[in-house]
Amino acid sequence: MHTAATARALLLLFAGFFLLRSPFAVAASSGDVTLLLDRLKPALQGAAHNAQLATWNASTPLCLWRGLRWTTPAGQPLRCDTAAARANLSLARDATLLLASIRLPAAALAGRLPPELGAFPALESIYLAANSLSGPIPLELGNAPALSDLDLAGNALSGALPPSIWNLCDRLAELRLHGNALSGAIPAPAGPNSTCDRLHILDLGANRFSGDFPPFLTGFRGLQRLDLGGNRLSGPIPESLAAMKGLQMLNLSYNNFSGQLPPGFAGSSFTEESFLGNSPALCGQPLRQPCVSHSGLSSGGVAGMVIGLMAGVVVVASVSIGWAQGRWRRNRVRRAAEEGVETEEGGSEGGEGKLVVFQGGEHLTLEEVLNATGQVVEKASYCTVYKAKLADGGGNIELRLLREGSCRDAASCGPAVRRIGRARHENLVPLRAFYQGRRGEKLLVYDYFPHRTLHDLLHVGGGLESRPALTWPRRHKIALGAARALAYLHEGRHGDAPVVHGNVRSSNVLVDEYFVARVTEYAVVGTLLVPSAAEAVLAAAKADGYRAPELQSMKRCGPRTDVYAFGILLLEVLMGRKPSCAANGGEDLPSLVKAAVLEEATMEVFDAEVAKGVRSPAEEGLVQALKLAMGCCAPVAAARPSMAEVVRLLEENRPKNSRSALYSPAETRSEAGTPRTTA
Repeated sequence: MHTAATARALLLLFAGFFLLRSPFAVAASSGDVTLLLDRLKPALQGAAHNAQLATWNASTPLCLWRGLRWTTPAGQPLRCDTAAARANLSLARDATLLLASIRLPAAALAGRLPPELGAFPALESIYLAANSLSGPIPLELGNAPALSDLDLAGNALSGALPPSIWNLCDRLAELRLHGNALSGAIPAPAGPNSTCDRLHILDLGANRFSGDFPPFLTGFRGLQRLDLGGNRLSGPIPESLAAMKGLQMLNLSYNNFSGQLPPGFAGSSFTEESFLGNSPALCGQPLRQPCVSHSGLSSGGVAGMVIGLMAGVVVVASVSIGWAQGRWRRNRVRRAAEEGVETEEGGSEGGEGKLVVFQGGEHLTLEEVLNATGQVVEKASYCTVYKAKLADGGGNIELRLLREGSCRDAASCGPAVRRIGRARHENLVPLRAFYQGRRGEKLLVYDYFPHRTLHDLLHVGGGLESRPALTWPRRHKIALGAARALAYLHEGRHGDAPVVHGNVRSSNVLVDEYFVARVTEYAVVGTLLVPSAAEAVLAAAKADGYRAPELQSMKRCGPRTDVYAFGILLLEVLMGRKPSCAANGGEDLPSLVKAAVLEEATMEVFDAEVAKGVRSPAEEGLVQALKLAMGCCAPVAAARPSMAEVVRLLEENRPKNSRSALYSPAETRSEAGTPRTTA
């Protein structure tokens, strides 16, 4: 143990020696401005031009360089609050000025962290969250002489966390590395008895750290907020963690911790949210999973168990034969429904037509569907939507009557309908049956959900009093549900190829009272409609702002075009604006965001109801969601993330203040049969 600690200490000593002898240390002797321009700027911006870093040049007054704060050798802040200072070009040639702070969150930085970051003698704070920085965290950063605040959250940093980071312990107050791809074990400090008394916030969540809980963290006496959630940590949680007196926020959720939680957590202020999503073997308060006692049973207890088991055998034997017979009779219908087999035909020689039922619609009959009383809910370019009431209290269903000439012929229509009918996900409105009449009429039968669409919630209604408040946690849940549904479709199931939605828009996202999103109208455009009807849908998507720039024909529709439309939908959720150019003075939503970023008015793009109550947009995931939406709207399809990646990023950036219950609705209906309520 001592040998390992000694080796780490020697390694850090060597790193410090190398830092002092390296070329960039020599460059630093000519001044922080020179080091910034020669080393830091090209490393942070990467291969692409960056509008923020473009201000770092000798022809621009130093006080106008974006995101920087400077001090004099005496430690006094450089005053930039006068017109003379903001116009002074000579300051950029002052080799005595010292860089004190770098603050460029969400600035589209796409490079790497240079080792020269550790060479600035007065650099106190680095805020580079919500960018696209990649590569490792340089070992030399731990040798920064004055660094006290480091925020690199929401980037794409990878590799191991350098142990030299704890060299900053004597002055480090905040360390935020949330939402990167850092891996390996969390390293211990090289020096003994490192207590990091000034470190109040340590956020290492949503990375790929593995190994046991790092026990040295419980010795950080000043720690108030600790986030290790969303990693791959395992093993027991130490009792010393529960004994930390100053700890106010703790997140160990979504790891693989196991064993009994320390008793000290039972009476603490921490709720079960701090420990959710770990191994099923994690038990004890405040989790609802009690720990099983392994104490022996008395002879009386054993006798009671034997008697109970014998009685149970008798009961099971008495009903098993009848159950097996009933199951055999039902299996034929169920298998047919799951595979989309035609299970009922009406009339003679085709009569009234035929009804194909799918999972959850086994109770529907041809007579019930045709005799349901309906009212028009919506008229689309290719169909009319009805809310229909089944007879004898059978509840409501949704019928989509495809317009004559809009659907493919029966031979190609059948396989496509069966593919749609096999899709089952909690965030999809399931297709329960398909009717094809003898005169060619076609009906799609869905569950009926009496709730408003996302479009209605965002843009329709008589003011906020007529709908629930659309806070950021609620909007995030809706967006995450829609993303999960699309990711499921794109995966492909039952041996099928990936399914493309083809018409992603806010009016095709239903939202229930639990803010559960259910996506409808999936796969209809690309599989059921004839080209002319599909092109009409595409034209509407273009007018409404959802069409991907490369999509000239519905024949080219694919998963990445769905991703583009989802990106527009996510911007719609964040900004509260309709996506069409006509609604925004001729500009689309991505253009509005780009203009706001260039004008350093990023916060102004968010809907007022979204920003309400949000103290830190980056910490609450708002900035990350905006960045993700813009990535989905990349002009080049290959540059867009997959929907699986979108789901992962939304999961990792849930709002901090959202309750777990918000993401666990009391009920979902898509796995059940057609609802029989009369809502």
